[in-house]
Amino acid sequence: MAHIIVVGNEKGGSGKSTTSMHVATALSRMGHRVGALDLDVRQRSFGRYLENRAAFAAREGLDLPTPLLAELSRDGNDGGDDPLSAVVGALDESCDFILIDCPGSHTKLAQMAHALADTLITPMNDSFIDFDLLARMSPEGKVLAPSIYAEMVWNARQLRGQAGAGPIDWIVLRNRLGTQEMHNKRKVGTALASLSKRIGFRVAAGFAERVIFRELFPRGLTLLDLRDIGTAQLSMSNIAARQELRDLVTELRLPGVNAAF
Repeated sequence: MAHIIVVGNEKGGSGKSTTSMHVATALSRMGHRVGALDLDVRQRSFGRYLENRAAFAAREGLDLPTPLLAELSRDGNDGGDDPLSAVVGALDESCDFILIDCPGSHTKLAQMAHALADTLITPMNDSFIDFDLLARMSPEGKVLAPSIYAEMVWNARQLRGQAGAGPIDWIVLRNRLGTQEMHNKRKVGTALASLSKRIGFRVAAGFAERVIFRELFPRGLTLLDLRDIGTAQLSMSNIAARQELRDLVTELRLPGVNAAF
């Protein structure tokens, strides 16, 4: 069966689509068969990113490793039937990995996707505003109780247990780490380390804030494609970003994956 990776967080702007695109294409570049699914049926940032990639590759005559994008119906969030299982089942027949990008809000489809996850990646900006989705804190900085998103992950774990499925490997990804506000960064790190032991997730470093990520989207490119399009000399920032991606893929500990790129 395909290993299912879900990228989820109930807050927008945390870097879910950028993370989804780079992990999915990195796996494709390493020779794995990757299926992709965007559950945000309105905005479709991940789906549009992959469509931009296909259009750019066709226009430039390039053979860029690309995940197979599957589609949900536009009314997929409306109750009734289960549109997710059918699409995932179809991808499962031909894929080693299926990456599902969830919207930045609570939806029925996102909740269902979390229960399917073998690996769950939760990108968050390095701030207590994003931390509030995981846990409530006292003004003194003490973790009081899990919050709404952590409770949803707990429910997904319960559903998997009832179905006899394996555990969810949950990774919280600290995105947009900056060099400034070191005191706040330490406080967030300490709070995450404490909470991780309490509700069961691993903490990993994600991507720093870089202009390059905003520039790649219109052409559907990732950091690993720059040399394919004739960028012979990479800037120090680009080299550092590639290392961040390599570290992330390694930290995910996906079955049969060696981050050799």
